[in-house]
Amino acid sequence: MDKKTAEKLYDAFYMQVFSYVMTLTKDQDRAMEITQETFFRAISTDQSFRGESKSYTWLCAIAKNLFVDEQRRHSRYEQVPLEDQPDSGKSFEKSMVDADTSIQIHRILHTMEEPYKEVFQLRVFGELSFKEISSIFGKTESWARVTYHRARIMIKERMEKS
Repeated sequence: MDKKTAEKLYDAFYMQVFSYVMTLTKDQDRAMEITQETFFRAISTDQSFRGESKSYTWLCAIAKNLFVDEQRRHSRYEQVPLEDQPDSGKSFEKSMVDADTSIQIHRILHTMEEPYKEVFQLRVFGELSFKEISSIFGKTESWARVTYHRARIMIKERMEKS
């Protein structure tokens, strides 16, 4: 990849990829490192980009793989206790706006199993379409929709329990 193309790719997608990685790591320093490594790999190994997906989707797939590799290397997961929440008088969508509820959702997400956790994060925080999510996982768009719907149900049920 030539320098000008690499700069355009970096300028166009850096913040989006960084935001996506932040949803995975929840740590700014780790997110910056993974994002930088993502662009390094994308720029230095452009032969792997076959043009079958959008550049952003391709970059997110690289970032996801780097994150998973890092998790495997460190293999440590923190358990965060759940807090009592939400106000049962609010609808699920309205309660997502509430900052305290948002924290509770993040705590629930932390304990959720894959792929529900990641699909929900990609859709809500990464603002990806179901088509982009399905491309990242190598699955169908219907799979992405069903997985997201199931994740929402799980979150709602866990919020109602606490």
